[in-house]
Amino acid sequence: MSALAAGPTITLCYERADVKPWRTQTGEGLNFELLRLVAERAGVEFHFQSMPWKRCLAQLKANAVDGAFAVSYKPDRREIGEYPGGATPDAGKRMHIDRYILLRRKGGTLDWDGRALRNVDGAIGAQLGYSITDQLRSLNVTVDEGSQRSDELVKKLLAGRLAGAAVGGSDARTLLEGPYGDRIEALPLPLVEKPYFLMLSHQLVARQPALAQRVWAAVEQARNSPAYQKLERAGSKGAPR
Repeated sequence: MSALAAGPTITLCYERADVKPWRTQTGEGLNFELLRLVAERAGVEFHFQSMPWKRCLAQLKANAVDGAFAVSYKPDRREIGEYPGGATPDAGKRMHIDRYILLRRKGGTLDWDGRALRNVDGAIGAQLGYSITDQLRSLNVTVDEGSQRSDELVKKLLAGRLAGAAVGGSDARTLLEGPYGDRIEALPLPLVEKPYFLMLSHQLVARQPALAQRVWAAVEQARNSPAYQKLERAGSKGAPR
């Protein structure tokens, strides 16, 4: 696309971490494949910025970026930016669905039955700024969110500083297949399954509402397209479910 023919440029931030198959620090993965299709359909250009997650959300709140991805729903995050559908996000316009998995040391007794945690002999670790911390606190357990990376949580877990680690499903897959895999295990039931969205800034939605709606509609259309679904089937093959 030539500079003269280019559409609006939308700056998006994302977490500076490898969260496979969705995204990598170097701009690869299914989220980027999807957004490339969205850009074509919506007639826009995306500019991507990677940064620590808490900073990304702060930049969105300050309208320093036009959007952030991929963001799960929390009511208080509506102070930061807008979801497609507003207070009741439209799951049809999600980027993807993922799960939070609870990891424990192999042979450990920590357990989760879908309602309550049992045999919790310490804090449960979660990454800084991640939405799962609210759920964990609602289960009346101590939460350690002093780590930014999932591998840091596993190191704490193996050192006996955590009873368990709550990580995204894609992170769990990577960890279980990596060098720590013979010393950790995933509990069979996920803590939660949730959709992840492209959030847009309050400023963009207020000033260019038609553009915002066009982008969100393109997310749904692109995600349901045969081209993307083929990529998703290949990319998420073997992911924990």
